Amino acid sequence: MGEKFLNQFDPAATLESIENQFEMFQILNEEGKVVNEEAVPNLSDEELVELMSRMVYTRILDQRSISLNRQGRLGFYAPTAGQEASQLASHFALEKNDWILPGYRDVPQIVYHGLPLWKAFLFSRGHFVGNQIPEGVNVLPPQIIIGAQYVQAAGVALGIKKRGTADVAITYTGDGGSSQGDFYEGINFAGAFKAPAIFIVQNNQFAISTPRDVQTAAKTIAQKGIAAGIPSVLVDGMDPLAVYVATKDARDRAVRGEGPSLIETMCYRYGPHTMSGDDPTRYRTSDIDNEWAAKDPIVRFRIYLEGKGLWNEQKETEVIEQAKEEIKEAIKKADETPKQKVTDLISNMYEEKPFNLQEQYEIFEAKESK
Repeated sequence: MGEKFLNQFDPAATLESIENQFEMFQILNEEGKVVNEEAVPNLSDEELVELMSRMVYTRILDQRSISLNRQGRLGFYAPTAGQEASQLASHFALEKNDWILPGYRDVPQIVYHGLPLWKAFLFSRGHFVGNQIPEGVNVLPPQIIIGAQYVQAAGVALGIKKRGTADVAITYTGDGGSSQGDFYEGINFAGAFKAPAIFIVQNNQFAISTPRDVQTAAKTIAQKGIAAGIPSVLVDGMDPLAVYVATKDARDRAVRGEGPSLIETMCYRYGPHTMSGDDPTRYRTSDIDNEWAAKDPIVRFRIYLEGKGLWNEQKETEVIEQAKEEIKEAIKKADETPKQKVTDLISNMYEEKPFNLQEQYEIFEAKESK
């Protein structure tokens, strides 16, 4: 009896069985060809062109932001090139009233959700005006603490559920963020309360310099959502159609009251982790860079749209020129914003200043008036 039981008792086989079920969802392959015809989303030609335009615009924004950072005109900046499909296609599946809780690399999504670009530049500079979100724009300032936005998203989603509105809260982190305690607490809480949340892990292979396979023994990050009892999926994060479909499905289920979802998007950041001294050549080889360059989401989507007669070099040039002009105007407006003062920081901290801060306020006010 005991020997028979031991033959049936095989936890390792159970784990392997679960892990093998997480096959990567893909619609467009690296050559821009449809490999999953049944899954192609019902997007109009205009919507396909708009999504491509946003991805191209964001690539230019990334290039200009890196240049501005090197000139000393921006502060903290996390490059986004390579993650445009993961970021913009997931956002494309949202509605205006949905809430976005971004990480520090997720500025493109909140800009397209309504945050003025000049304010995004001020956020990079650490200016408090950059965190003053316009009325009706449902975003929170980008979270600097790794993974903290996951707990916040669970709370916002529960608030949405209590209000009874047909909206969702979506949040993003990287593969490194999935190693944080807040990641597990957030997905567990949302799952327990069936809160309408979408948790996206942008697996760009390296948490700063730590390879993904060193962070966890799990074969996929997506499988971690199963432990929280929520539907989870592994998606080709360089494929905008696949990312859109996965996010749209998660949103539809959430607003029907079916609770949260976890989406792992397999992608790659072409640049450094941030512009604050990281050197990716110290931990990434040219071979892996070239491997992922061949999967570029913009190249892939360009080929697909050109095949449908929806995109050409002239359209792309127009988007690039528009991006350059709007970025130029946005940085100019950011430059024209009055510089942040110490008295601003003190005034923004408390509605009624305690006596010690009142004393400091008066000291700095006198200095600033000279």
